[in-house]
Amino acid sequence: MALQLTDETFESIVMQSDKLVVLDFWAQWCGPCRQISPIIDELTAEYESKALIAKVDVDSCAEITSKYSIRNIPTVLFIKNGEMVDKLVGAQSKSKFVEIIEKHL
Repeated sequence: MALQLTDETFESIVMQSDKLVVLDFWAQWCGPCRQISPIIDELTAEYESKALIAKVDVDSCAEITSKYSIRNIPTVLFIKNGEMVDKLVGAQSKSKFVEIIEKHL
């Protein structure tokens, strides 16, 4: 299961990470978010030692959501060395996530 981030834990976990960070911006009420949730969980298990995969609930993490100007969900950001290196908006296939993760490892 992906790590659940909060506005308070974001800086210390994401910005200090030496791994690729995959951030899934989601909400409980969002159908497409629920659709990709099992994919995010699979990726968490498959890339456990290579990447940090985390979820950000847009309803409870206004600071992070605003920082990255998240307007549509699901939005998945790929952050490396504190910088956003890629972004996917909307429900995507597992192969698309894998393609981007592998590109930035």
